[in-house]
Amino acid sequence: MVTTIVTPTAVLFPPTLSPATGASEQMLRLRAALNVDDPERARLRTRIIEANLPMAGRLARRYAGRGESYEDLAQVGALGLIKAVDGYDANRGVPFASYAIPTILGSIRRHFRDSAWTIRVPRAAQELGARVPEARGKLGQQHRREPTDGELADHLEVTVAQLMAAVAASDVYRPRSLNEPRPGGNGIERHAHIGTADPGYAAVDDHLTLRLLLAALPPRERRILTMRFYGDLTQAQIATRVGLSQMHVSRLLKRSLTQLRAGMLR
Repeated sequence: MVTTIVTPTAVLFPPTLSPATGASEQMLRLRAALNVDDPERARLRTRIIEANLPMAGRLARRYAGRGESYEDLAQVGALGLIKAVDGYDANRGVPFASYAIPTILGSIRRHFRDSAWTIRVPRAAQELGARVPEARGKLGQQHRREPTDGELADHLEVTVAQLMAAVAASDVYRPRSLNEPRPGGNGIERHAHIGTADPGYAAVDDHLTLRLLLAALPPRERRILTMRFYGDLTQAQIATRVGLSQMHVSRLLKRSLTQLRAGMLR
């Protein structure tokens, strides 16, 4: 049996993540110093957004394959980036990436929660399902009764099987309540037949967010956090290795943990 050892640094700080560049940080500070009506603010805003679009795209790509196209997710990520640029306070001293990453991820998650289909459904079935209610109403007026599946399929120029698949697919766009009684279940609610929630899914999502937040920290803070929580070194030992006072190390740890906590809760 072969055991693969992954170092904490490799896990926490993926090389594919590129936080906002120093140029972006400088432009953000410059923009904050300008008057609200200064036209240069709008130009700087555009440049900052364009410089960080690749980062938003990489974050969106991590959620691809979950029922939404990468193009749609990239657009949602770009909107999250714009929100981050407009909401960032350059005077707080927080790295832009530490603020932008959870803002972008939050936008993508809200998109899945509010707009995405519960289960991946082919686009053809989605489009056919959207046409069914109108066709059903039209045929109902013509025949003065509920149309049969065959009549509805003929009107839509599809097979009955395709019609049934589209109707069934439409049900997954809005999830049913777990408190809803099961058909033929003698009043037993749906949740009684479903397994317990698996906290592992939330843990995976939290781990991904934490990796990104850690990667956005300055290198010195990342090194100190790694030595403290993965190397199990004391603050005094860390201070000796990095050439700082123990008090300074304590302040850096506290500040970094505060930033991580804020990012996880955002």
